[in-house]
Amino acid sequence: MAPATTSQGWTHTPSTALLLWLGVSLTLVAWDTAYVLLRPHTMPGGSLHWPLWVPYALYGEVDHMYGFKQWNRNNPWTATQSWMNVVESIMYLTYLWLWSTYGKAPASGARKAIGGRVGAAAVLLGFSAAVKTVSKTIIYWLLEILSGFENIGQNDLWTMIFLWVIPNGAWVVVPSVIMIYDMGLEIVDALARASPRLKTQ
Repeated sequence: MAPATTSQGWTHTPSTALLLWLGVSLTLVAWDTAYVLLRPHTMPGGSLHWPLWVPYALYGEVDHMYGFKQWNRNNPWTATQSWMNVVESIMYLTYLWLWSTYGKAPASGARKAIGGRVGAAAVLLGFSAAVKTVSKTIIYWLLEILSGFENIGQNDLWTMIFLWVIPNGAWVVVPSVIMIYDMGLEIVDALARASPRLKTQ
């Protein structure tokens, strides 16, 4: 997602990777958030468990934050994280709405680009949402580490890697690379272009 400069000034065009990631992640996050906020109805034995949230019967055993162990303890962390998911999703959707509504295709068949204050606001919104996503996920990991892996320590190595580390790690690595890094460069580049050059003695 390289920043572009036209005769009218700076513009932003989301990359294919960014659009694909938001399409996948927003869907999965909505599914996950609904599971958490509708508990215990979405848990095994609940009226809403089948068919949409059946995979969480397994995941609740892999990660007890999602299972009965922490639910029965009234642990508020997972619900707190899910309400943050709602805020982040609104930010991402607003970013997409600004781009799709105000963006203009620079040429026939080209992807829309957005510029001006609206474009700057969209990039800042997407960047901020991605920072929230990564920070929240890292906190989730740190809670496990600092608790002595209270909720995932029961797993064997392969279960831990394939059902916890990789799925959760995606929400650190992907936003960091295709949103925080790329959008951060755009913000820095735009500020550098707009800043006057200071004379040095």
